[in-house]
Amino acid sequence: QVQLVESGGGLVQAGGSLRLSCAASGRTFSSSTMGWFRQAPGKEREFVAAISWSGGNTGYLDSVKGRFTISRDNAKNTVYLQMNSLKPEDTAVYYCAAGPLSLPRLWPRTYEYDYWGQGTQVTVSS
Repeated sequence: QVQLVESGGGLVQAGGSLRLSCAASGRTFSSSTMGWFRQAPGKEREFVAAISWSGGNTGYLDSVKGRFTISRDNAKNTVYLQMNSLKPEDTAVYYCAAGPLSLPRLWPRTYEYDYWGQGTQVTVSS
């Protein structure tokens, strides 16, 4: 069993930065692929980024490449999403997720993740 708690969301102006954190409990964190997803009002949940259990592989949504960076600290059971150059279209509830995925091509699939956090709101004003 893994419990995930996100933090770090808030209101920021366009061009600003935020760092989201996801604290995990449970012994399987260090062996899990961790993902960040987001969901805007009226839209489906979409993949944002993911990182392999070792941190050696990462993957991103095309529209966030070069602006967002995912990282993890297995000693602290925490995964991060550094978001720079934020745009109004980044406004959404951001969720972290954990799963046993081993293939990067599976990372964007929400149903491949076993555990989800409650989400944290990110609002980017223009």
